[in-house]
Amino acid sequence: MILGMDTNTMPQSLQEAIAYFSDTDRCFMFAVALRWPTGQITCPRCGSGSDQHSFISTRRLWFCKPCQKQFTLKVGTIFEDSPLKMDKWMVGFWLLVNCKNGVSSCEVARALKITQKTAWFMLHRLRFALNAGSIVKMSGEVEVDETFIGGKARNMHIAQRKRRITGSGVKGKTAVVGFVERGGKVQTVVVENRKKNTLQAEVRSRVEAGSALYTDELLSYDGLEGQYAHKVINHAVAYVEGVVHTNAMENFWSLLKRGLHGTYVSVEPFHLFRYLDEQAYRYNMRRENDGDRFVEAMGQAAGRRLTWKRLTGKLETDDARQSQTP
Repeated sequence: MILGMDTNTMPQSLQEAIAYFSDTDRCFMFAVALRWPTGQITCPRCGSGSDQHSFISTRRLWFCKPCQKQFTLKVGTIFEDSPLKMDKWMVGFWLLVNCKNGVSSCEVARALKITQKTAWFMLHRLRFALNAGSIVKMSGEVEVDETFIGGKARNMHIAQRKRRITGSGVKGKTAVVGFVERGGKVQTVVVENRKKNTLQAEVRSRVEAGSALYTDELLSYDGLEGQYAHKVINHAVAYVEGVVHTNAMENFWSLLKRGLHGTYVSVEPFHLFRYLDEQAYRYNMRRENDGDRFVEAMGQAAGRRLTWKRLTGKLETDDARQSQTP
């Protein structure tokens, strides 16, 4: 329960969200309640409390006396330095977290009457907020599976196909490993390859020792039996043998690729992990209604910032993936 927020009037559908956030004052108070759920407004620069700054209502900003600087609702969040008003941000966020197959920047641009470039930047900043991260290892029954993300040969021009498809079907594609705790959440990570050292290092870092581990017959998983109750399903023979299967992880890959191929069409490997975070968030919040899923996502917007230079890889000294770990 967020202090000062009436849960009975919160929007539960896109139509209600558009009407709700069209009221500037209500939208502002809603965002303030999500930014500071305890009601204690703190300066994002020096951390001083409400008793040490004053609110300028005509400009909807605060003046902090200790650091002698002004700050708005957007400072210290993914919305910082954006000229877009919060009503557009709210609707954009609603669409991203509640559209099952994702939403394209072209569609957001048309819906919000902004440019496609602005919508693309907006969606990536919102995906940044969805990267929750976790230091808690998975346990119980855990499925592990890997897949490759890339263009389909049948969709390529014949000249491009000959240039890019020079080896096996996975050549030129990006490898991704997924972990799902049955009845729980999913985690994904982009990896350089499917070699034994790479995959087993990811398993040990994300799955608690002693857990039941289910994988396919890939030889890279051999050797995990000493730490896990490791069972293998041979997909050349069957897809299910009792409790041994990777169907939950396969289901996630199906949802992911439906969005990548159908909605986004083309995704650069450099940005792929952000789309993985987006789909993982929707999957992990699948049991919540649209309103609760949106509120949870908005609650993760503070304390993060993604600049255009970082997004486009122009900050050469920064590790783009590491910089987005909460």
